Amino acid sequence: MISENMNYVQSKINEACKRAGRNPEEVTLIAVSKTKPASYIEEAYNAGKRDFGENKVQELCDKYDILPDDIKWHLIGHLQTNKVKYIVEKAYMIHSVDSFKLASQIEKEAIKHNKDVDILIEVNVANEESKFGLTYEETISTIEQIKDLSHVHIKGLMTIAPFTDTPEDNRKYFKKLKELSIKIAELGMNNVEMRELSMGMTNDYEIAVEEGATLVRVGTGIFGERNYNI
Repeated sequence: MISENMNYVQSKINEACKRAGRNPEEVTLIAVSKTKPASYIEEAYNAGKRDFGENKVQELCDKYDILPDDIKWHLIGHLQTNKVKYIVEKAYMIHSVDSFKLASQIEKEAIKHNKDVDILIEVNVANEESKFGLTYEETISTIEQIKDLSHVHIKGLMTIAPFTDTPEDNRKYFKKLKELSIKIAELGMNNVEMRELSMGMTNDYEIAVEEGATLVRVGTGIFGERNYNI
């Protein structure tokens, strides 16, 4: 069932790319495996998936230790500074950097491990009080601080759009994040790429792809409803 679900989601991504005149190879589907057992991840892995997303540091670390080492683990949930030391060597990319303080802590741990860390800057485009992320207005000034860190490399932006029963409602937020990424790219800052746009989840990833997403984070659409009791 998991492999069938992945194929279905990928087909929808391909269709969205076609509508937008994009190459489907520009878009990476991240299978969000939070709360799901390793056996589910193994099934997706055996079907060819290598990019997986986790919200919690502990859960990512536990799975990292028992699953194949060629998996690319994306930390997509909020990251506390005191948890950075556990994740720096394990995460392929950290999507949720929302302050210079957090980026500085990542830098500190990256230097200890002699490792370069790729990050995305999380932007709270919809200004939801319940969500983390920089405001649209804060983003460029924060990037200007982070860009001088030697072991932390900004690869793009990330947002979590509001949950809605009408995916079309989120188009404006995805469009705004894309516009911001273009604006930042035009500044030509060293150590700052706008290669990645991490946006879109199970209910709205097709809209996100149409508006320029390069990374879409799909959990329920692949693995089914989350189990919060584990």
